Amino acid sequence: MATGFLYSNDRPGQYPASWYAATANTLSDAPQLQGTITADVCIIGGGYTGLSAALHLAEAGYQVVLLEAHRVGWGASGRNGGQVGTGWNKDQAELEVLVGRTQAQALWDLSLEAVQLCKDLIHKYQISCDLQAGIIHADHRRRFVQASREFAEKLQRDYAYTDIQFLDQAALQQELHSPLYYGGMLNLGAAHLHPLNYALGLAAAAKRAGVIIYERSPAINYTKGAKLAVNTAQGQVTADYLVLACNGYLDDLEPKIASRVMPINNYIVATEPLSMAQIQDLIPNRYAVADSAFVVNYFRMSADQRLLFGGGESYSFKFPKDIPALVRPRMLAVFPQLAKANIEYSWGGTLAVTVNRLPYFTRLQPNVFSASGYSGHGVALATLAGKLLAEALAGTAERFEVMAKLPNWSFPGGTWLRWPLLVTAMMYYSLRDRF
Repeated sequence: MATGFLYSNDRPGQYPASWYAATANTLSDAPQLQGTITADVCIIGGGYTGLSAALHLAEAGYQVVLLEAHRVGWGASGRNGGQVGTGWNKDQAELEVLVGRTQAQALWDLSLEAVQLCKDLIHKYQISCDLQAGIIHADHRRRFVQASREFAEKLQRDYAYTDIQFLDQAALQQELHSPLYYGGMLNLGAAHLHPLNYALGLAAAAKRAGVIIYERSPAINYTKGAKLAVNTAQGQVTADYLVLACNGYLDDLEPKIASRVMPINNYIVATEPLSMAQIQDLIPNRYAVADSAFVVNYFRMSADQRLLFGGGESYSFKFPKDIPALVRPRMLAVFPQLAKANIEYSWGGTLAVTVNRLPYFTRLQPNVFSASGYSGHGVALATLAGKLLAEALAGTAERFEVMAKLPNWSFPGGTWLRWPLLVTAMMYYSLRDRF
């Protein structure tokens, strides 16, 4: 089966009808692959991982061909919440227990580099993507507040990170006018942006660097060996190296990765434009927010004064027919003052998670590399992954190996049982969140 499978709401080769697509910068269509082409490196996947890898490799002198099943940024890279966060889907104390203090420090440093890399690329290539500073972590249970205090203090004390501050309930209420939360943290080193425009900007920079991009060209399979051949319906790329950058859209192109990285769906709505008075009554400093629920709520203000609110998950190959009906109750629990606000856009996207929510980096053979499974931290980490993949392919693999050494396991039962087991687990955590 080819990568780039479709959900019921998706249209082949077209961006979903999201607010992001409606406000996207222009980028000319790339051609469909026809016939045979040769390159130093073939990259499968036109999201942040593939685009960043392509850009870094081309600037290092490699001839790069990138295959995208639909359009660049079509998948999670063009549909997500736009949060460029520090850290991982485990806090530093957990990482210290899991991999030791030295490795945890290396991972923290990489996460800071990931955020800075996004900012640097945006500045260097003049990518217009509404970059803004600041993400709030909001605790939806009183019992979580002390852990937020301790985490902020640990980062300040042990990791010399001074861009984070603890917020008690009174301080949080100054920044986030919601009855749902009891405290949290403000991270001014983190940021948020228009994710599709960021992806389109990376694609434009990669093209200028000499990357050849083919869209609407899903990879069907590839042959292994010293010289690789990647096959599409109407063409073939032969290359010395292959980078698999498919994340939640890998399908069954590579079973070893599929057994460790599982796609799940998440949903976002965009309200009608709000007045300045309404914005001041929601998030006056326009920080992005992610909360402590296991099925996380995440939200921020858009450049044209809409609330973009994400929440709710599903685990099948169909998006809900009525996405607003799924997301709107979550939004109103956070902001009951929006009861009369209209929803003008809604869309779904597919990200990828691993068993322990840490990314899965691997070298499948000496000339085949992969990175995926960012588990909700993909804007920054996938951009960095592209850089680390380029370094490893060029022969400097130390930093790639830091990631590849992270413990990672197959889902119990492999690809056959990962869906029902995850659904069972998510139902449990959803009930725990509620009660």
